[in-house]
Amino acid sequence: MGKFRDLWDRKLDGDDVESRSFFRYWIISTAVFLILICFVNQNNIIRWVRAGLQIKQQNKQIESYKQDIDQLDRKIQGITADKDSLEQFARENFHFAAPGDDVYIDPDK
Repeated sequence: MGKFRDLWDRKLDGDDVESRSFFRYWIISTAVFLILICFVNQNNIIRWVRAGLQIKQQNKQIESYKQDIDQLDRKIQGITADKDSLEQFARENFHFAAPGDDVYIDPDK
């Protein structure tokens, strides 16, 4: 840290006036460039990171939806495989009854 602080002291330039002033110019221009790239520009690094995180989150959500779709497809295939499972599904979810069935209504459901 001491050497970096000494770089800004012009009394210590001595014979290296040109190289030390170029190095100071290089540090300042690099710092300004990094500030512009990271914060000021509309296409900045912070926006890239946020977009990357959002893409990861959306990809996870897509995978979750794909798993849900696969599960529902298996359920549909199981229900439509035979008439008995379709009738059982209709009775359980839509309260259908076959002629001659006794219907009991549960008020808690």
